[in-house]
Amino acid sequence: MNRLKLLALTCWALAPALLLLQPAAAQIAQPTLEKIRSANVIAIGYRETSVPFSYVVGDKDVIGFSQDICSKVIDAVRAKTNRPYLQVRFIPVTSQNRIPLVQNGTVDLECGVTTNLKARQAQVAFSYTFFVAATRLLTRKDSGIHDFADLAGKTVLTNQGTTSERILRSMNLEKQMNMRIISARDYAEGRATLESGRAVAYMMDDVLLAGTRSLTAKPAEWTIVGTPQSSEAYALMMRNGDPEFRQLVDDTLAALMKSGEIDAIYKKWLESPVRPKGANFQFPMSAQLRALYAAPNDRAFD
Repeated sequence: MNRLKLLALTCWALAPALLLLQPAAAQIAQPTLEKIRSANVIAIGYRETSVPFSYVVGDKDVIGFSQDICSKVIDAVRAKTNRPYLQVRFIPVTSQNRIPLVQNGTVDLECGVTTNLKARQAQVAFSYTFFVAATRLLTRKDSGIHDFADLAGKTVLTNQGTTSERILRSMNLEKQMNMRIISARDYAEGRATLESGRAVAYMMDDVLLAGTRSLTAKPAEWTIVGTPQSSEAYALMMRNGDPEFRQLVDDTLAALMKSGEIDAIYKKWLESPVRPKGANFQFPMSAQLRALYAAPNDRAFD
């Protein structure tokens, strides 16, 4: 049998198998709103300890700035899908698994503290930016650490899979600082590591460091220092290739921002006492963020 006939017979034999695979492919490509409408449930990714954006208090009560914004999107989805009793399934995510869980459809919308990076845009889609943070350091007031140069030869802490981890490791290599870098799974683990004295400083986004400080045993003993190493554009995250769902999310955020409704949400979480300890971050809105709310966009800073 010549090669041409063998190839034709092989293709003919494989045809049924290929047909069987078509429904699976179609299911993967199912638009998010159609998926939500059919199941009458939307899957929301949240962070367990990212105070004050997305965290858990009490008996699995998911709260925070990101979650309040996400609730507005859920209301818009209920209206769009004509599902007034749409169920919400909350799924905890981490820095390591958040992108895969969005990509495979386990999570429809991630509402945490994810930075919109150009490198990530090939993997997932991002909403309009809803917050801008800067990467700095949390350290004890008497540690002697005032800026990043003071970290040479010291043990430093960050979170796995974050922009801060990438920056810190590059800095260590390029400037030959001989730092020992510890990467925590989340903020709860990071706070415990820092308070134990295993690291002299914790590098992450300034506003999240303020949240970590508020949960320490003695918040007054800690301070946020250092020249900002990057600006972080926080956005909601969803699957790529679904323009209808992305448009609904962006339209919802734009309405919040342009109407001024987002100002009240911001004040609630960043300028007022928040659960569980009643800490007030006293983190006034920056001019950069106010300008962004006036002209919403999804541009990454890197």
